[in-house]
Amino acid sequence: MVRVIDVRRSGDRYRGGEPSSGISTLHSFSFGRHYDPDNLRFGPLLACNEEHLAPGAGFDEHPHSHTEIVTWVTEGELTHQDSTGHTTVVRPGDVQHLSAASGVRHVERNDGPAPLTFLQMWLAPLTWDGTPAYTLIRRENLPQTHPDTVVLDLPAAGATLHRLLLKPGHPRPLPEAPLRYVHVLNGEVGVGPTQAEARPGAPAADARSSVPAAELGPGDAARIGDAAEGPFTLTAHGETRAELLVWAMEG
Repeated sequence: MVRVIDVRRSGDRYRGGEPSSGISTLHSFSFGRHYDPDNLRFGPLLACNEEHLAPGAGFDEHPHSHTEIVTWVTEGELTHQDSTGHTTVVRPGDVQHLSAASGVRHVERNDGPAPLTFLQMWLAPLTWDGTPAYTLIRRENLPQTHPDTVVLDLPAAGATLHRLLLKPGHPRPLPEAPLRYVHVLNGEVGVGPTQAEARPGAPAADARSSVPAAELGPGDAARIGDAAEGPFTLTAHGETRAELLVWAMEG
């Protein structure tokens, strides 16, 4: 059973890739030789890999099927090619979605002059039919100052991806869903149940929650189950804003 707030630290992730080939990977879930029967998935989320590719490094053509693959670049440029005929360059703030469906092959490379860092997330689809599909949403087509932006609605997996920008001193509610997965891109963030005094109509006796707040830093993640304590709040700490990706999932 999922604990109400299950914190996973950046430093505790499985280290993979091929460093000698310029590829370093941090795995948040059981992956390849890093088998962990207690960490196979969280709802539909199967993988959340932080990839670091040196200039010229990359993943040669390889297959996927029955997987929704979502990519968020934080630094550098990712060159994508797939067997459906798409060739694109994904830049920071863009959102890439590849629906593998019955089967697709693709190549991912750093063809740029600078190091590349991206977060790639795999989700299990609700059904195993359909044909492969590709979508790229450019940064300029997404709000850049709104504190909570839905960057991708993924009904095929019963999930929605939010990008949150938090300013210190301006708490924000965590998107509501049976399951939430919070990944901190940068900044320091506290996440915990919203205190009763901040909820209109809540009884005074409920002013303190039994669930402690979790403190998260860059690369940290929190898996949040369906809690009886009610809504959750995110708060940026320090002097700079925090940036997060949050999956809101049906479970």
